[in-house]
Amino acid sequence: MYQIFLELRVILLVLKCEIALMFFKMIIEHGMTMKILGLFFYVLITIFSEQVFAGEKDVYEFTWLDPDKEVYVLQNRKFKKSNMFHLNAGFGITTSGAFVDSTSMQARAGYFFTEDWGFELLYSKNSGEENDTAKSIRSTSAISSGQTPFRRIVQSYYGVMGLWSPFYTKINTFNKIAYMDWIFGLGYGNLTEKNNKFAFDSNAFNRTKVSEESHGGLLWTAAMKFYLNEHWSIRGDFTGVYYGATEPVLNKKQNINHYDATLSLGFGF
Repeated sequence: MYQIFLELRVILLVLKCEIALMFFKMIIEHGMTMKILGLFFYVLITIFSEQVFAGEKDVYEFTWLDPDKEVYVLQNRKFKKSNMFHLNAGFGITTSGAFVDSTSMQARAGYFFTEDWGFELLYSKNSGEENDTAKSIRSTSAISSGQTPFRRIVQSYYGVMGLWSPFYTKINTFNKIAYMDWIFGLGYGNLTEKNNKFAFDSNAFNRTKVSEESHGGLLWTAAMKFYLNEHWSIRGDFTGVYYGATEPVLNKKQNINHYDATLSLGFGF
C-alpha cells in the first residue's frame, strides 16, 4: 500500500512538471492571456499535489524490505534548530578588491524562531594591505613612470540579518551521512574602510594622508551549515556588503561590493 502511495506521489510530481512546462511554452507563444490561465492551473495543481506530499513527521513502513533494515525518510530532521540560539566564530579571506589582499575574522550570534526563519547579528574584523598588483603599478622604470592605484581597505563591518533556511540536506559519503542546512540572510550593515583618495586631490595639503570612511549598505550571506552533533557544527559563509561611495578618479558616487568567504565553528543551544 505504501509503495503504491509513493509511486502516486512521483507520478503527480512528474505530471505537475510536464504541465508547467507546457504552459510555459504556451505563454511564450500566446502572451498575457495564457499567463493568467497558466497561473490558475498551476495553483490548482500545487494545492492538489501538496495534499499528498509527506510531512516531516510522517513515518513509513516498507514491508517488502528486509525487516532488519531501517529506512530514514528525507523529510525527517535529525538535528533541529527551531527555538535555538547559535554562536559562530570563524576566519576567512576577502575575495573582492583588485589591489588589496585581506583577511576576515567574524563572530555571529543568532536565533531561529522556526526551522525556516530566524535572525543573526554579525561582526567582522578585517585587515589588509596592498598586494603585488598594486605595487607593480606603483613601481617606476626607465621607460615609464609609475601610477597610483586607488584602493579601499575594509577595516570592519557589522549588521543584522533576517535568516531563511528553506533546504535541509542529507549527504551520504563513504557510508557516513552528513546533515546540512542551506541558509540565506539579508539585512542592513555598516562598513568602515580606509582609502587613499587624497592622492588624487591636487588641492590636498598632504596627498599621502589616509582617509577613513563609514558607509551603510545592504548586508547578505549565503551559507552551508554541516552538523557535527546536536550542538556543534561547521559553517561556510559567503558574505557581501553592497554600499555606495564616491570614487575620486571618476569623481562620482558608485555602488561597491565587498565579499568575504569564511569558515566558522558553531555552537547551538
